[in-house]
Amino acid sequence: MTFLPSLLLPDGMTDLVFCLLIALSFAGSLISVSFGLGGGAMLLAVMATLVPPAALIPTHGVIQLGSNLARASLLFRNIHRPALPAFALGSVLGVTLGGSVAVNLPPAWVQIGVGGFIAWSVLGRPPRGVRDWPFLVGLVSSILTMFFGATGPFVATYVKALALPRHAVVATQAALMCVQHVVKTIVFGLLGFAFADWWAFIAAMILAGFLGTLTGRRVLNRIDDRRFRRVLNAILLLLAARLVYAGLRALLG
Repeated sequence: MTFLPSLLLPDGMTDLVFCLLIALSFAGSLISVSFGLGGGAMLLAVMATLVPPAALIPTHGVIQLGSNLARASLLFRNIHRPALPAFALGSVLGVTLGGSVAVNLPPAWVQIGVGGFIAWSVLGRPPRGVRDWPFLVGLVSSILTMFFGATGPFVATYVKALALPRHAVVATQAALMCVQHVVKTIVFGLLGFAFADWWAFIAAMILAGFLGTLTGRRVLNRIDDRRFRRVLNAILLLLAARLVYAGLRALLG
């Protein structure tokens, strides 16, 4: 028995799953306001266990577009604008290249890829050579985002290398991710993903994320960043391990 309007629930989604994802969208935006990244990867990791693989990357992209747009709008004056043009050009090319093959990936490989990429974003570091090249960062991260979704940690390496003030780091990161998610959403639409079937769910997730952004501006300055980041990384690694396990189990029968 469902208590929520059927319009809000995509086929096969229960009330409990819907409410959990709404809460996580709120929490993810709240986290990202504090650290500039992390919330999108956390939301992706959970969505990957609850949302059909074929819908995972497209819906997550639109939700993150809404979340990043809210952050970029609230901190508009702090955006480092010279980073945008070259990154946007690289994103268009990268999404086009990645989109030509992303739709053909088996669901199990999507789970393994997402899990592995999340673990890498916590434990690894991108090559130093990409940190001073916004075009290359846009190109590589946009190819990756068509497969794995949450490339914020990769893009953040470039943003951090700019040595900007904290508010500018968060604002610029959000602006760059907006560019990437806009291009990605357009390409997935052209590839035939039925966004109309998910519009109510996506709208509810974006609204929850916006409320998380507003709340995060007021409360997260009181939290110990170092301890909180350790907890977040531990959660991400556990979820990444769960995804890789599920994908391998599906491949091995």
